[in-house]
Amino acid sequence: MIDIHTHIIPDADDGPTDLKTAVDMLKQAEKEGITHLISTSHVCHPQFHVSKEAVEDGLGKLRAAAKEESLQIELSSGHEIRLCDDLVDRLKRGEFWTLAESQYLLLELPSQSIPNYTVGVIQGLMNHKITPIIAHPERNKAIVEKPERLLRLVNHGALSQVTAGAVNGSFGSTIKEAALRLIDAKLVHFYGSDAHNTEKRKFYFDAGLTYLEKRGRADFVDIALENNARVIEKRDAIVLEPEVLEKKKKWFIFG
Repeated sequence: MIDIHTHIIPDADDGPTDLKTAVDMLKQAEKEGITHLISTSHVCHPQFHVSKEAVEDGLGKLRAAAKEESLQIELSSGHEIRLCDDLVDRLKRGEFWTLAESQYLLLELPSQSIPNYTVGVIQGLMNHKITPIIAHPERNKAIVEKPERLLRLVNHGALSQVTAGAVNGSFGSTIKEAALRLIDAKLVHFYGSDAHNTEKRKFYFDAGLTYLEKRGRADFVDIALENNARVIEKRDAIVLEPEVLEKKKKWFIFG
């Protein structure tokens, strides 16, 4: 299995603080059946900006440490790119990693809103044959309150990735409910851990998949894992027609 969203490079952002913890994360990932990780350190984030060079250097050291531990897990470069209005120009200048050097880019929205230039950025990326994958939309307040906002972005060409811990309930019941609603509406296309460490922000990869399968969402599991593989293979994702979103009887309360 392939995990397309991880913070695995030591002492880079809010991921592992040292090499030992990063290696322990790889061991944890292997136990969950993950065979390939894409490292997606934060870039253009208000608190973190991990350069392409720092990603490459960090992955080199981590690969060497993993080899010493006889770990078989593969590692690829990537970024979790915080939305900014000049993102397309900066990507063209070579400032960011796409996911495993594919046509897919992991895009993080601000936690509270969807800026009015978001659609323009998505269209600019699509014009350059880059498909943005919106990271953890279930944790964006604007989308939680009104999921139709994600539908609008998908209709403009974006795809999205749900977080294992959200499905597993690690972020609370409100975010879990939002994640499941987006999955059921066929507005989610990929699955990732967004793992940061071995304790509070661990993988929950298998736990999330098991929950989804037991709750009648095995079809989504199959498609999401296939799409994760297609990132590595640089192939087009499977995208189903979104369902009509039914109106909620009550508003979500973000928490």
